[in-house]
Amino acid sequence: MYEMKAVKPTDYTTDTIKVAITDDHVLFRQGVKTALGMKKDIKVIFEADNGMHLLNMLKHIQPDVILLDVSMPIMDGIATLPEVKKLYPNIKIIMLTMHDENTMIAKLMELGANSYLTKNSDSELIYEAIKTCHEQEYFFNALTNKALIDGIRMKRQNEGPYAQDVKLNEKETTVLKLMCEEKSTKEIADIVDLSPRTVEAIRDKLKSKIGAKSTAGLILYAVKNNIIEG
Repeated sequence: MYEMKAVKPTDYTTDTIKVAITDDHVLFRQGVKTALGMKKDIKVIFEADNGMHLLNMLKHIQPDVILLDVSMPIMDGIATLPEVKKLYPNIKIIMLTMHDENTMIAKLMELGANSYLTKNSDSELIYEAIKTCHEQEYFFNALTNKALIDGIRMKRQNEGPYAQDVKLNEKETTVLKLMCEEKSTKEIADIVDLSPRTVEAIRDKLKSKIGAKSTAGLILYAVKNNIIEG
């Protein structure tokens, strides 16, 4: 198994975004690490070559963002994603793959992925995704948007996983709309004149009322019910 000594905490500042790369292709890891190494606000603190290796590393050091390959031996990204989210819910996860399959993207977003990129994405896009996920929780792009909208079309054919006849009050509707506009928790709090903690409580209540497992699920619900335009 590939081993790498984790970066010591003294090797980066509190403003640095700590990143881990989990992929079984050494050349890909090296390429991404080299590209990110040119960014002053990014530090790759460790690498792993499969999900099991990643989970073992996380026991000792936690990054802010994980780049996680979908297809790996021993434990792939699909199995690893929910495990990491369960144990370390604040870590943002960007899924990486060679394929842009809408069904897979929608599934991973609903499992808790914060973004989804193909491996042929250029280094600037990967950097933008890392920064945006770290600051605003999600990075939506053409791939994720198309997958989510296609998922809505499919769910319109049946009842879908969401609660029916949900009544949202004005404050909940406003917060949901702002979430769909990719506003951060702090930005939403400033707009609706509430504390960030209250906004988080409203978001959690929305998930419970609607039956959504993630923010991506809330956005699916919002488009499906014409709260925002899809």
